[in-house]
Amino acid sequence: MTALQSSPPKTSVLVLTAPLSGQMVPLGTVPDPVFAQKMVGDGVSIDPLSQVLMAPCAGDIVQIHSASHAVTVKTAEGIEILMHIGLDTVALKGEGFTLRVKVGDRVKTGDILIEFDADYVALHARSLLTQIVVTNSDRVAQFKPASGMVNAARDTVLELVLVGGTTASEAEAGPTVTSQVIIIPNPVGLHARPAAVLAQLAKKYQSNLRLHRGSDSANVRSVVAIMGLEIGRGDTVTLEATGADAEAAIAELSTALRDGLGEEGAVPVTAAAASIAQAEISAPAPRPKSDDPNIILGVAASSGVAVGNTYRQRRQDIRVEETADSPKAEQRKLDQAIDQAALEIESLRAKVHGQGDPSKAAIFAAHQELLEDPELMDMASSAIDQGKSAAFAWQQTYTAQADTLARLKSELLAQRANDLLDVGDRVLRILTGVKAEALVLPANTILLAEDLTPSDMANIDPARVVGFATVAGGATSHVAILARSMGIPAIAGIEPRILDLADGTPVILDGTKGRVKLNASVDELEATQDRIARQKARQAEDLEHAFEPAITQDGRQIEVVANIGSQKDAEASIKVGGEGVGLLRTEFVFMEASSAPTEDEQEVIYASILRVLGDRPMIIRTLDVGGDKPLPYLPMAHEENPFLGERGIRLGFDRPELMRTQFRAILKASTAGKARVMFPMIARMEELAMAKAVMEEERQKLGVPPIEIGIMVEVPAAAVSAERFAEQVDFFSIGTNDLTQYTLAMDRGHPKLAPYVDALNPSVLRMIDLTVRGADKHGKWVGVCGGMAGDPQAVPILIGLGVKELSVSVPVIPAVKAQVRGLSLAQCQDLAQQALNLDSAAQVRDLVPLEEA
Repeated sequence: MTALQSSPPKTSVLVLTAPLSGQMVPLGTVPDPVFAQKMVGDGVSIDPLSQVLMAPCAGDIVQIHSASHAVTVKTAEGIEILMHIGLDTVALKGEGFTLRVKVGDRVKTGDILIEFDADYVALHARSLLTQIVVTNSDRVAQFKPASGMVNAARDTVLELVLVGGTTASEAEAGPTVTSQVIIIPNPVGLHARPAAVLAQLAKKYQSNLRLHRGSDSANVRSVVAIMGLEIGRGDTVTLEATGADAEAAIAELSTALRDGLGEEGAVPVTAAAASIAQAEISAPAPRPKSDDPNIILGVAASSGVAVGNTYRQRRQDIRVEETADSPKAEQRKLDQAIDQAALEIESLRAKVHGQGDPSKAAIFAAHQELLEDPELMDMASSAIDQGKSAAFAWQQTYTAQADTLARLKSELLAQRANDLLDVGDRVLRILTGVKAEALVLPANTILLAEDLTPSDMANIDPARVVGFATVAGGATSHVAILARSMGIPAIAGIEPRILDLADGTPVILDGTKGRVKLNASVDELEATQDRIARQKARQAEDLEHAFEPAITQDGRQIEVVANIGSQKDAEASIKVGGEGVGLLRTEFVFMEASSAPTEDEQEVIYASILRVLGDRPMIIRTLDVGGDKPLPYLPMAHEENPFLGERGIRLGFDRPELMRTQFRAILKASTAGKARVMFPMIARMEELAMAKAVMEEERQKLGVPPIEIGIMVEVPAAAVSAERFAEQVDFFSIGTNDLTQYTLAMDRGHPKLAPYVDALNPSVLRMIDLTVRGADKHGKWVGVCGGMAGDPQAVPILIGLGVKELSVSVPVIPAVKAQVRGLSLAQCQDLAQQALNLDSAAQVRDLVPLEEA
């Protein structure tokens, strides 16, 4: 910890007396990686001969594990001493252990803490080895362990040279506050995203903050340490803070944890319900395995088909010197390398952000967060202080942490180990001066690897790499996200035998089905290549005609516009024939900011996009966030069901200044082009009336011309009452993603129900039909801005129902326009009427076979 004064920090010595009699064992040799790799903290281990655990020093009992096998004593200096009897003794559930203290007791050296039946524990647990660990090892400048045999309450087991003498550090000066027990509501526990949110919140406070789960604890400012606890849904945790602002820290962080740290689907759970849910989500899905030697199976990560020749990427092996002479010089090297790595990652983040994809930029933002992780720095610095070189200390630290993450049961957490390796390798290369090996790949390469990193993906040439398959990872990994954004077919979690293929092996990779075909016949390879070539030729032809209007063969013109989140998206849409913007997701403006964007900031963004579009129209959707997709700087009260709570316009009514600020920015920007505005999540006429009244009040204050106003039709209430709403608006835009899940009462992210959440379900089509007929009665037009608008099987039916505008993702604009030009309105109307009278989405899809779409 950096001293606040110019003089060097004072040191003092804390002596720990043997809590047991027995043989001293170095902590690094304990057959448990959590202790051996010092994830919990540094210290010693004892192979006990006695059966009574005694206090090694004076202090307060601050934690006792529910299984009675572990206890933590906190000294007057603020040092936390964890004593953990045996390995895997948590499974004994307290059997064989008798507590002699309770939390809050003050003890002196030699007081009895726990009595245990050594014979029973030895027979039923993995080991009797007992660990004595300092959990806040950053407070210790030097550890001096004893060796050989020690006698309980007599011999010294460990001398601790402390930084700061006998007084608490400035960060710990103040009371210690412990939260009530918190049950974790997050669907898959505290994985990377909620852990990062918690760590970010903790950085606001000066107090020493720790998260406790049983005998394990973590620095709350460390994303890696939190993930290392492997806290799952339904687990019980407590927060502890020591410092002047401890009460405020505990109040905010406890509330945030109980509310799920803003994660979608996180709702408070009872312990009983949590145990059931945990049984469903803890075990990872079994890896697919093929019985056909010519088929290798994996998880579909990025759709598409590719034919090419394999090339296996092998991880670069960097050798380092273990020791160094000057800890100060090595620490400077590490600090400089981390600073350089931060600049490189920021450059990558800016590069992908410039491509207009916020999700890709967020991946490298997470890498920046890992670089700043205090636990990584503390562990590496501790090794440097013990005479290790900066390169060796850093390599040992990040690989050990990554190994720990990779072993976790949660697939999401295990996949983040790859991100940590990516960041760690980058720093290590800077420290050693080793350049990343450049991949010189031939054309039509199918890249094979144990795993790829986001940095690898950022440097892949899509002109040469036509597909890839990795043994590690899954459909939710950051590499899979990048592959989809780059349009590269990919498979993750594939059978390891893929790596046995010789470089240059011809294969067919199907990223949609998650399979690689070996030993394909010449005819199969040629047929697949022909199909790919036809698809590319059709795409090229569609692009060539992209600037032609989308008019059916019998004269009905359909406006094909883009869903966008940035100016880059708008520019890209124009290049592929986009006729305007049917949905500007303004939440991206808010999500990319660390605080609510100002009126002027928003005006500049909206106006710049309008200028890019020229005379093309743009529909600006007002802020659409809520409990299911919160903003980190916009705290919200817990909601039992965020999807039915304060979302969209409802949040605006609760935060009127936030809403008025955005309304003013939109109105001021509207003079730069052809702007329209629409309100999300409108379900009641009163909501529309209130929103319009606020908009009109701000318009009159600014003295700008009126703009067209519409609403999102995304709840059944709006569709059913479309005729009434049409009297008050200029247009409707149907958000089919939400309309589908609200109509069917199915969460589109539900692991079991998601396959049935299909917008072509006749019930959803009837909602669209009601909306169009209601609008028609008042001469208003209807657009669709959900994923359905770009579905080739849905396009003819939407046109047949009377939809006038299709707002789609930028890449599919040419294909949708080409499809419209090949249809006739009369045929579409016939298809739509048939679809309305069917019973399932599958029957509707049979009306428009995909190969004909």
